[in-house]
Parts: sequence; C-alpha cells; structure tokens
Amino acid sequence: MPKTIRNQFDKFLTYEKLLEAHNRSKKGKCRKNELIKFNLKQEEYIMWLYENLKNATYKHGGYKEFYVTEPKLRKIEKSRYIDRIVHRWLVDNFLLKAFVTQFIPTSFACIKNKGMHRAAFYVQKSMRKAKKEWREYYILRTDVSKYFNSINKKILLQILERKIKDPKLIWLIKEILYAQKRDKGIEIGNYTSQTFANIYLNEVDQYIKHVLKIKYYCRYLDDSILIVKTKKEAKNALIKIEKFLREKLDLTLNKKTQIFKGKQGVNFCGYKINEYRLKLRDKGKRKLKKKIIKLKAKVKSGEITSHDAKRYLAGHVGYIKWANVYNLTNKLFYMKKDFNNNTIKNSN
Repeated sequence: MPKTIRNQFDKFLTYEKLLEAHNRSKKGKCRKNELIKFNLKQEEYIMWLYENLKNATYKHGGYKEFYVTEPKLRKIEKSRYIDRIVHRWLVDNFLLKAFVTQFIPTSFACIKNKGMHRAAFYVQKSMRKAKKEWREYYILRTDVSKYFNSINKKILLQILERKIKDPKLIWLIKEILYAQKRDKGIEIGNYTSQTFANIYLNEVDQYIKHVLKIKYYCRYLDDSILIVKTKKEAKNALIKIEKFLREKLDLTLNKKTQIFKGKQGVNFCGYKINEYRLKLRDKGKRKLKKKIIKLKAKVKSGEITSHDAKRYLAGHVGYIKWANVYNLTNKLFYMKKDFNNNTIKNSN
C-alpha cells in the first residue's frame, strides 16, 4: 500500500473482505450468544454491512460497559459484534499497512510477533550493552497519565489525515471515534483503540529516536524505557519529552516516571529486569499465588473442571516461564503431574 492512502475504501470494500474480517473477529468467541445469532444470518448481516458502508449510511452502535480488576480496575466499553467486524476490516486493510509498518522496531505493544516478553528481553539486552559501553548508566522510565482517557481525538485525526486522503475512510474513522460523542478518550476494548493508541504515541517514538537520538529506547503502549549514559542526559531528555507530550499530544506523565541508576534494575512489563536476571515483580507473585489458591478451591468444589483450570493457567504459565522462577513454580504447582491427575496441588 502507498504511503498515502487515496481512493482505497471502495477497492477493499467487498463481501469477501468483510467475511474475512468476520472470521478473524470470531476466533475464540464461537460460543458467545451474539455470535451464534450472527452466524444464523451471516450472509444477510454481511451484505447489510456492505451496503451501509458503501452508501455511507453505517452508524456505529452503542457500547456495553463493564469493569475488570486485572491488572488494575478499568472500564471496558464493548461494542456490538457487527461493529467489531468493521473495526477489524479498517485496521487490517488500512491502518496496519499504512501506519504500523512505519513504527520504530522497538515499539512492542499490540503488534504481531512482538509483545511483553520481547520488550523485556530488549531492555535487558540494552542494559548489558550499556554496561559494556559506559560501565555506569541511567534509566529513565516514563508512564503517560490515564493514557486511553487522555487521547485528544482532534490531534489523532490530524495524525491520521497526514496519510489518509480518502474522504470515505476519514468518514468511517470519525464514525468510530465519535460514537461516544466526546472529544477526549478512546474506548478500551475496541480493536481499533489499541492501534489508534500506538499511532498516537508513535509521534513521540519518532521524536525520541530521530530528534533526541536516544540509542536505547523502547515502548510498550504508554510505558517507555530510555537508557542513557548520565543522569544529566536523562533529566534533559525528560524535560524535552514532557514538553513534546504536552504541546504536541496534549498528554502528561504520571508519578511512575522515574530516573535511577542502571544497577538498580527496572520494573517493566511485569518483570523486575536486571542485566542478567529476569524476575517476576513481588506484586505479580502475590497475585499469582492468590489465583492458584482460588483455582484449587474451585476445582475441589466442582465449580470448574481441571481442563478449565489448565486453560486458565496457560496464559500465566506462558508469562512466568521466561522469568527466573524455578523455585516459585515448584512451590505453587507441578503442572504436568497435577493436570494429568485432574487436580491442582498447592504446597501452601
């Protein structure tokens, strides 16, 4: 796809492309009631969607709001399933190709073949390089205050319009962005939101890499790590980044933003990272222990099956296996034996 998007909306608006977006959206959700109902009249719904998008009569529906507590209390705004097909179609056919391919290599969130583990490994590798190159070094960790709720939609549109010159595409983006009738904040839970959030902070990524010329830098959504030689460099970088965020993106940093010596290690992506050791944070350990205890009780009472427990724990095991946690995993559970015996054992 060219760097500037012109007259592409109708080219990609086909029944086949919408069906493809539907098939990707439904993965892992086939038992959901709304999806079961959609599948009963799949062809009719997709044709309806096609006609409404083609005639610019499509209207984004409302949201169902609920809260999650992990990793912290957040309000999730879930759109209708048919709207989620539109989100997928927009992102996969336009935004990923036009914007994500232009991101810096060390942007790790919500990008295929990247993620938290790779971000943590990059930081650790950079710390070792900085140690070898400078002996002593400093880490600047930045964290944007209330990021999703603070994104200025007017500024986001200006960023998008630099590349998107297709009026129909801009119309659809506005329809999605302003479904909630507010000028600030994008919905946590939309497939479009994580891409919009990345595009927004790509502005500061480019500034840090190409204007400030920070050699060791990475970002995972709104949490960033900069590694520099001296404390003075870290302070100067922080002042300039704060100014850029405030003036260009209408954002501020929160109290988690800190400067400290490299030898202290850094908390990032749920890990405590040192040059040669990757550990789970104490907070993460406590949460995991509580989950294992609750899960054991649910299996024992028959509330869930051992198979369900195994599926639930799979993500957690995938997360902790990269850290130096041999003693912790042995203390909590021995996965293979426990699940083969249809129980979850806990040494506590």
